[in-house]
Amino acid sequence: MLQQPTTIRYRTMAWLTIASGLAYLCRNAIGVAESSVREDLGLTLQQSGWFLGAFFWSYALFQVPCGWFAQRRGTRFALTVFAVGWSIAAFGLGVAPGFALLIIAQLIMGISQAGIFPAACNSIGHWFPMSRRTLACGILCAGMQVGAIAASGLTGVLLQSIDWRWVFILFSLPGIVWATGFAISFRDRPEQLEKVNDEELKLIHAHKTQRPDGTHAPIGEHTNDLGPPRTSAIIFLCGQQICRASGYMFFASWFPTFLQATRGVSIETSGFLQSLVLCGTLAGSLSGGFITDWIWQRTGSQRLSRSGMGSMALCVCGLLVLSAWLVSDVSLAIALLSLGSFFAALAGPPTFASTIDLGGTKVPQLMGLVNMCGNLAAAACPVLVGMLFEWTANWNLVLLLFAGIYLLGGVCWALVAPHAPSPRQPDANRTPA
Repeated sequence: MLQQPTTIRYRTMAWLTIASGLAYLCRNAIGVAESSVREDLGLTLQQSGWFLGAFFWSYALFQVPCGWFAQRRGTRFALTVFAVGWSIAAFGLGVAPGFALLIIAQLIMGISQAGIFPAACNSIGHWFPMSRRTLACGILCAGMQVGAIAASGLTGVLLQSIDWRWVFILFSLPGIVWATGFAISFRDRPEQLEKVNDEELKLIHAHKTQRPDGTHAPIGEHTNDLGPPRTSAIIFLCGQQICRASGYMFFASWFPTFLQATRGVSIETSGFLQSLVLCGTLAGSLSGGFITDWIWQRTGSQRLSRSGMGSMALCVCGLLVLSAWLVSDVSLAIALLSLGSFFAALAGPPTFASTIDLGGTKVPQLMGLVNMCGNLAAAACPVLVGMLFEWTANWNLVLLLFAGIYLLGGVCWALVAPHAPSPRQPDANRTPA
């Protein structure tokens, strides 16, 4: 009797998704708490901008080194170290007596989280077949947004009853618990777990090339039928990441303050409204994975399922953000921004999948490069927004700026030309999950 495939790959995906959620819980809480931290410590708006952006400087600059570390030591060891690191950094935020230690804690947080997604993408390449790769990336992106939404909602509520310092101390604890369980249970490759049966191994390795040593190359390892990665594709992939990360950073940092200043809402309400916008990002992340895989399964076109999807998503997002700039009603503006965040998030899973497609044996390093470019822009974003407001005293100009940024991202996506797929067997595009 034919044995059914085991489902260990989904347990693996669960570990990676929880990691992304916990990481975003720690990093995004500061957006809602910013005004409380600023008032308590007597910071200026520009200092707050540097404080908010400090995470992204170290996060960006350590993407490639941490990706290299994850490739050399494996996801299991690397993510365990990273989780302990970001938990210590969150605790440091909670006990920081002033501006200097806040900056140091944010820099450590950035270094600790820099290798999460390079390592996770590498593991997705090893644990999932081509037919479900983008969906797995979408689930990973959704985990980020669950953490971001939890940070927005929980932080706003907790700040009503406890000091902001205790919020960060509480948020530092789950990462330690996760790291312990992950180190015990996770394995870098499916062949390393006896619980993975032969049928699941066959399913996972569909479309993959077997190396001479018996291991399987992840999709995208450059065999003779694929040729070298295109430099222009990588450049424009980095370009769209710069635009997408900059836009997301506004919603993750200054957006609650923007609502408080332009719409007169309370701190608690601003956290709730931020979580609504991030809910759009969550829905878009999951939908982007489903839709991108569906397009690939029906057409076999990486160009259409990656570049076409990403370009459409960011252009529509830019138009929706522009529409929000034109309206004054709070409910309508939030609805437009939430829908815009949904479309922006549709471009997330294709980004991760394209990185795996192009990366071959260097997926962590390429993912690190793409993330580095995006997060250098994200690091500058809070500072520039703070300076823009100080120069113009007009928060509404910020929406106009980010509408243009998202439209530029759509143009970059249109210019990404991923590899043409290898010839497929008649039913290869219908490999079950």
